Amino acid sequence: MSRDLTLGILQFNASKDKYLNIERIAKLLKITSADLVILPEYSMANITGLEPPKVYEVAESIDGNYVKKLSRIAIESSVYMVLTLFEKSNKFPKVYNTAVLISPNGDIKGVYRKIHLFDAYGYRESNYMEPGSSPSPVIDIGKAKIALSICFDIRFPELYRIYALSDAELIAIPSAWYRGPLKEETLSFLARSRAHENTIYIAIANQYSQDFTGRSMVIDPLGTIILDLGIGEKYVEYTIDVDYIYEVRKMLPVLELRKPHIYNKYMATKS
Repeated sequence: MSRDLTLGILQFNASKDKYLNIERIAKLLKITSADLVILPEYSMANITGLEPPKVYEVAESIDGNYVKKLSRIAIESSVYMVLTLFEKSNKFPKVYNTAVLISPNGDIKGVYRKIHLFDAYGYRESNYMEPGSSPSPVIDIGKAKIALSICFDIRFPELYRIYALSDAELIAIPSAWYRGPLKEETLSFLARSRAHENTIYIAIANQYSQDFTGRSMVIDPLGTIILDLGIGEKYVEYTIDVDYIYEVRKMLPVLELRKPHIYNKYMATKS
């Protein structure tokens, strides 16, 4: 018997008002039968155009009201939920860009602070944020083992290889992928590459607005896009067969065919 996991992917346009965003998330998730719901990056607030002190003002601790209110939605819907927030640091005006996995009873099962900050294409996320210092834990939610990543992290394959070697079966990626020339194509090939090279599922929940591309997606272990939300605000559920990973790995055993004893010699001199 296969392990079926129903994913709920929320794609929406966050405003700069975190309380309004909570209301909109609750409305979009009013009816859900998913096992795991994934919210986009910057769901707390779209910080585009804000100065760092304003972002710090919006930020909260993980045990603050924002997480508590979204935890109530997880409890009411009886789902696991991946949410994001700007978490206050002790280095004003910097915050952490943090993803949290909430259980159906409201407990925090995992926390990940974004490691790779978006200092590219003219943006400087490091003006606002402190980088995280460790990968996500791999969290067993019963039907699958989940790891967390955030947006720009997808450009760094080392993180995803760590997750695959740590027995993750799905990487949940909240994202706020900025628009720009070929940016949708870039997101697609990066997501497909990370899934294929690690024979793992990838699920991306992205913002959609005049700033962000939309195109939230689910990719299977062969690197095939099996769900693409396109444009617009929407909530879509999709069921994956988690055990398909192990069928793929029998015919494509890339993790077994690695040569770490060779790589390690060169990586040690380049770090």
